[in-house]
Amino acid sequence: MRRSIRLVAPLFVAWFAFGTVAQEARQSSDAFAPEIATGLKPKPLARARNWMVAAANPHAARAAAEMLRAGGSAVDAAIAAQLVLGLVEPQSSGLGGGAFLVHWSAATKGLTTFDGRETAPGAATPALFQDEHGEPLGFMNAVLGGRSVGTPGTPRLLEAAHRRFGRLPWATLFGPALDLSENGFEVSPRLAAQIAADAGRLSRDPAASAYFLPGGAPLKAGDRLKNPAYAETLKALRDGGAAAFYAGPIADDIVAAVRGARNPGLLSAADLASYTAIERPAVCGGYRVYDVCGMGPPSSGGIAVAQILGMLEPSDLKALGPQNLQAWRLIGDASRLAFADRELYVADPAFLHQPTTGLVARDYLADRAKLLTGDRALETAEPGRPKFSHGERLAPDRAIELPGTSHLSIVDAEGDAVSMTTTVEAAFGSRLMVRGFMLNNELTDFAFRPERDGALVANRVEPGKRPRSAMSPTIVLKDGRPALVVGSPGGSQIIGFVVKALVAHLDWGMDVAQAVALPNMLNRYGPFELERGTPAEAFSGPLRALGYPTVSADLTSGLQAVAIGPEGLTGGVDPRREGVAIGE
Repeated sequence: MRRSIRLVAPLFVAWFAFGTVAQEARQSSDAFAPEIATGLKPKPLARARNWMVAAANPHAARAAAEMLRAGGSAVDAAIAAQLVLGLVEPQSSGLGGGAFLVHWSAATKGLTTFDGRETAPGAATPALFQDEHGEPLGFMNAVLGGRSVGTPGTPRLLEAAHRRFGRLPWATLFGPALDLSENGFEVSPRLAAQIAADAGRLSRDPAASAYFLPGGAPLKAGDRLKNPAYAETLKALRDGGAAAFYAGPIADDIVAAVRGARNPGLLSAADLASYTAIERPAVCGGYRVYDVCGMGPPSSGGIAVAQILGMLEPSDLKALGPQNLQAWRLIGDASRLAFADRELYVADPAFLHQPTTGLVARDYLADRAKLLTGDRALETAEPGRPKFSHGERLAPDRAIELPGTSHLSIVDAEGDAVSMTTTVEAAFGSRLMVRGFMLNNELTDFAFRPERDGALVANRVEPGKRPRSAMSPTIVLKDGRPALVVGSPGGSQIIGFVVKALVAHLDWGMDVAQAVALPNMLNRYGPFELERGTPAEAFSGPLRALGYPTVSADLTSGLQAVAIGPEGLTGGVDPRREGVAIGE
């Protein structure tokens, strides 16, 4: 029997959107309606019997739905959606970026993950993001231009996943994106706002400036936009597979753009030609009656989510409920402990032995959970000492991760499922555009300092290395079958966003639409981040009284979730973005 600890604290009212949450999770019988409670009205819960897709843009969701109606697999639908996302929200993901994909096969009853993370050029050195004095560059000085561009991984990932789990012909998957790029689509309010906010940086690159700032003025919401260059790139991939991207004219243009930028980079034709997507085992952690599974290194997401939940398991979060200060203290400090481990241990496994198994081991997490048994903020959150057969002296280091990312969750009619998080890192990546798509700035996810006090930083820059990520595409299993497919954009805040949705759904009984709309409250390094303009801000004073600094921030998650239950499928999309859930 699992031990349960219940922490009791004075309650205060800060109403959250939880609709018909189980009665024991409520703190009052006078619950407000969800839209009053949060200012974030949950989008309608989608229901279906056969298949479901939740994606960050309606065009992408419709492309995925078209494939599913045609008998396609979850992977087919994800590919069609990604090709459209790269067109209609190029600030977030695309062919010039990378992705992680977690796949459940109903036929084999097994999980597979695909690592399409970008890689550092072969000519990269640990001083890539340092000035002539050996000091780290300012972040945006590192981001803009070619220096930050890693070898894109998305095309190889899409092809590898299709070879394993696709049902429809490869060429069929390109139809929706080709139609939109050739015939045009309306610029969405979100895309227009991000173009306007980033106009100065986009203007540095001639191709990006001509596309996003025609005549020198940013595109406006409702403008009709075509992308014939992207259509030609899609046709090359459709007809020649991913090889058409990694060698030949497209590859030549990528290298020329990177090396010819104002802030030139090191990417070469050889880097592109040698890139491979990697199949890896999923990282899973037990949580109550569930197995929560995600990506292993170079993503820190699967480990961190499993660690946070594992440390929370002894606590009765269901009884505490979403309005309880101590519930959020537990979540926040468990997250701080997971981030401390993340900064020290996690990096590309090809370059560093790391204690992945030890970090998610139940005995290790039970021991770490003992640190949470007080009722105030932890004074410090230090890395733990998991079982590790390859000890190495390491130094922690934080890398800045920005939220230019998207997520999609899909379940098909055969029961296969995909959770895929896809990115160009910052909004519009490096701000370099080639053949209709944006190039990533993923290399700035590396630590800018390769060592501290004589100890190496795990996530330092090295040739061919994949930078650490927080992307957390997640599939939750119950009784050996998928129960929930979820993930989010948001830089290193992704981990907290995903944990919030998991706790809200699994512990607090919220449906997936309510869970993703719940105000965001998270803690990475000590300060509690509270979502601006929501009742989360009412927690500021009480959290400060427990010893936490607090800060209000926009915390724009983009959670997409599909739940699988006895009554069928339900889909929920984050009201902070433009997504929709479609199912039949």
